[in-house]
Amino acid sequence: MRNHLLSSAIALAAVLSTPALARPMTEVDLATMKRVAAPAASPDGRWVAFQITETEAESYKRSTGLWLLDRKAKGAVPVRVADTPGKNETSPAFGPDGALYFLSDASGSDQLWRIAVGDSGAPATQVTSEKADVAGFKLSPDGRRLLVWGDVPRECTSFGCDAKEKGALVGPGSGRHYKDGVGFVRHWDQWETPGTHSRPFVFDLVDGKATAGRAVDGSLIGDTPSKPFGGGEELAWGADSRTIFFTLRKADRDEPTSTNLDIYQAKVDARIAPINLTEANKATDTLPTPSPDGKWLAYAAMARPGYESDRQVLMLRNLENGETRKLTDAWDRSVASIAWAPGGKALYVTAQEVLDHPVFRVDVATGKVERLKASNAATEGNIGDVTPLADGGLLYSRNSILLPTDLYLRDAKGKVTQITDANAAILAELDPVKVERMQFAGANGDTVWGQIIKPADATGKLPVAFLVHGGPQGSFGDSWSTRWNPRLFAQQGYGAVTVDFHGSTGYGQAFTDSINKDWGGKPLEDLKLGLVAAGQKDAQLDIGNACALGASYGGYMVNWIAGQWTDGFKCLVQHDGVFDARAMAYETEELWFDEWEHGGPYFAVPQEYEKWNPVHHVDKWQTPMLVITGEKDFRIPYTQGLAAFTALQRRGVPSELLVFPDENHWVLKGANSVQWHRTVFDWMKRYLKK
Repeated sequence: MRNHLLSSAIALAAVLSTPALARPMTEVDLATMKRVAAPAASPDGRWVAFQITETEAESYKRSTGLWLLDRKAKGAVPVRVADTPGKNETSPAFGPDGALYFLSDASGSDQLWRIAVGDSGAPATQVTSEKADVAGFKLSPDGRRLLVWGDVPRECTSFGCDAKEKGALVGPGSGRHYKDGVGFVRHWDQWETPGTHSRPFVFDLVDGKATAGRAVDGSLIGDTPSKPFGGGEELAWGADSRTIFFTLRKADRDEPTSTNLDIYQAKVDARIAPINLTEANKATDTLPTPSPDGKWLAYAAMARPGYESDRQVLMLRNLENGETRKLTDAWDRSVASIAWAPGGKALYVTAQEVLDHPVFRVDVATGKVERLKASNAATEGNIGDVTPLADGGLLYSRNSILLPTDLYLRDAKGKVTQITDANAAILAELDPVKVERMQFAGANGDTVWGQIIKPADATGKLPVAFLVHGGPQGSFGDSWSTRWNPRLFAQQGYGAVTVDFHGSTGYGQAFTDSINKDWGGKPLEDLKLGLVAAGQKDAQLDIGNACALGASYGGYMVNWIAGQWTDGFKCLVQHDGVFDARAMAYETEELWFDEWEHGGPYFAVPQEYEKWNPVHHVDKWQTPMLVITGEKDFRIPYTQGLAAFTALQRRGVPSELLVFPDENHWVLKGANSVQWHRTVFDWMKRYLKK
């Protein structure tokens, strides 16, 4: 561990001030808090635009609008700039002329709009009027061209058309017919339509209108940005305003088993097919980020094909001669985002580091990495959306385990200023909460980190909510969550405990890799040792009166705990967890994940799957369990949850089942989130607060 990391003996300064009439945070608070996102700065740095999503308290209906802050105005506060009633305005970006562009569904579909900044009476005007929905956009540096992307059939020469090829829906019945070699038949939460992909198009901008749209993906068949989670970070304009770089995942029979994303270069005004710049690397290449002077392309690359959680190394490619070097090869962290500093002598990146997700400065000449302080708090928390400003400052978002996302400015001298406080009123009403980090000797004697989150003014013993993160290559770090929120659990009167077991991110690639073929081994040992360590560190925690909860891999671990740690908990909550490893191997969509984790397809190495398969230990299940699943979950299909519930019922173990017909691997809708939390809290209260 590096010297600058906090030791476990230091309690974080993370206790909020206590208002006169405080109250516990509720599931309704979590669902209805304002959600700040997508910050953008004007070219001169004067204006900052961002979006806020608001949720109605009773209907839980959500709407998103845009806000604008004038940094030069004394005592400036953000003001609404685009917010059509009943519609959504998102994804703000400034053009070179200072105008604000954004997406809106005001015309009945998602299209690009534009509004002049600084003119309070200026109306917004529509820039695109295409048949397909615009999923995202980027303006060329000279402001004369527009790059947009969205789902468009391959046969369309314009941005959307009435496709003759209906893909899987060939009729005359309602059956979907997928032929050999199609690749994904379903992905994340949607059935695929063969022939329709996320595709990039370029338009000319003439008098504020998009004209002459043409595709830039040539004969490539695949998705850019990649699905289901890729976005604008996977596409970029070159400095010359005629070159586009984009990340593409090919759609072919290998798609479900391949992590081979490649970066392509296309000239928008030349009849030349896109060039694959990273063809030699069969693993992931992504985050193309050209330098302001047009000489370099920074990007992130993995080394091992088929492994989605390999380390992402910051790469630098000379665009003139094609020479490439690994800029952060000696730094054992995985780059999550990339932005060039003004002048091109450094890059700003973010990466998981222990329980934080800070921002770092990387020197282009030497590859030296410097962690920047971007918070006035004792910890960095979770930094994202990093935007370098012309004056040497940084605009970015930040959240923590205690506080939802707001926007911050770090000036060239390192002074940090918070510029939004979207949830100040509601946060002032809530009881104070305390967060403390801990470290202990886990499996193999390795250092393992965790956190304890509890009511700051609680007295007496606290029952424990033992939260197990998913991934499994992830972290229950110092960040805000709108789904699994440790602060919300603490405010129900629990001591919430998290452990970053072997396999977690932010501790070096070897630590992340160590869960491979060992799903039920070292991670379970870490969790057992971590619960004991938490009880030793904080005597207020009643670790003998605890409930274990987890989703995805965390849900798998709950199923594994049910058969391996039978006396550890009073209750269990299993959400979208693997119950039968063999069925999972054939039912999931992204096969590369399961096959990497267990060393190959099931038929080749069945012993690796069966070694850690919860289904073999159902005979020992005795702890009451709440099972939750979503019918649109194609990652860990809902049948896994039904099977676990059946096992519990047949064994006579107290159990309940909560099924969401309209949710995927996550619970995202406001009313569903409230129902989820109320069901979970009622279940925990039944067994922990008698």
